[in-house]
Amino acid sequence: MSEMLHAQNVAKSFTLHTQGSVTIPVFEGVEFMLSTGECIALTGESGSGKSTFMRMLYANYTCSQGAIKVFHDGDWLDITTASPHSILEIRKRTLGYVSQFLRVIPRVPTLDIVAEPLVALGTDRKTATDKARDLLTRLRIPERLWQLSPLTFSGGEQQRVNIARGFIADYPIMLLDEPTASLDAQNRATVLALIEEAKSRGAAIAGIFHDHETRDAVCTGSFDVTSFKVGAND
Repeated sequence: MSEMLHAQNVAKSFTLHTQGSVTIPVFEGVEFMLSTGECIALTGESGSGKSTFMRMLYANYTCSQGAIKVFHDGDWLDITTASPHSILEIRKRTLGYVSQFLRVIPRVPTLDIVAEPLVALGTDRKTATDKARDLLTRLRIPERLWQLSPLTFSGGEQQRVNIARGFIADYPIMLLDEPTASLDAQNRATVLALIEEAKSRGAAIAGIFHDHETRDAVCTGSFDVTSFKVGAND
C-alpha cells in the first residue's frame, strides 16, 4: 500500500465573531494517514466532529495548526497552504467527495450532472454519459427521471444521484460522508459494491458510516476522532 493522505499535528478551532470573538477549540494533535486500498471509518459519538474533520480533509475548513498533505500528480501538496487554484485541481482529479447533500445548478438534467466530473477530466461526452447511465441504472434511478433536475426528486433519490456523481470518476482518494444514509437495503448493497470496487482499484477511502453493518462490511480500519478533542484526556 502507498500513502495518499497524511494529516500531521492538525488542530482546529472556531471563532464566534457574533459572540464577542469567543474561540472554541475542537481538535489538537491530530495524526491521520490514509493509504491505497484502505477504507477507514471516522468514528466518534454524535457531535464529536467527524464531519468537521472530513471538511478539513477536503479543505472546506481551514486548519488552525498543522498540515494535511495529499499525494497529487506524483508529489505531495499541503492543502492547508495551497492556492485556491491548486485546491480545485486536487478536487478535480485526485480527491473525490460524496456529501450528505446534493448541491447542483437548477434545471440541469440529472444525466448531465452525473456525467460532468468525467467531462471535466477530458472524457468525451458519450463515454461519460454512458457511464452515468450505468451508474444511475445500478442505483435504481428510473430512466424517465434522467432528463429532469434532481432538485425535484425525493431525498433518497437525490442521495443516489450524489453517489453516482461521486463515483463516476476513478478518484485516487475518496471522502464519503454517510453515503448510505436514507437508502433502502437494495441501494445500500449497491453502494457497498461501489466502495469495494473503488478499494479494489486502489482508492484510498475515508468515510463516516453511522450504520455499523455498513462499516463492518467495507472498512479496513477506524479512526476515533473523539480521542483528539481538546480536553478529551483530561
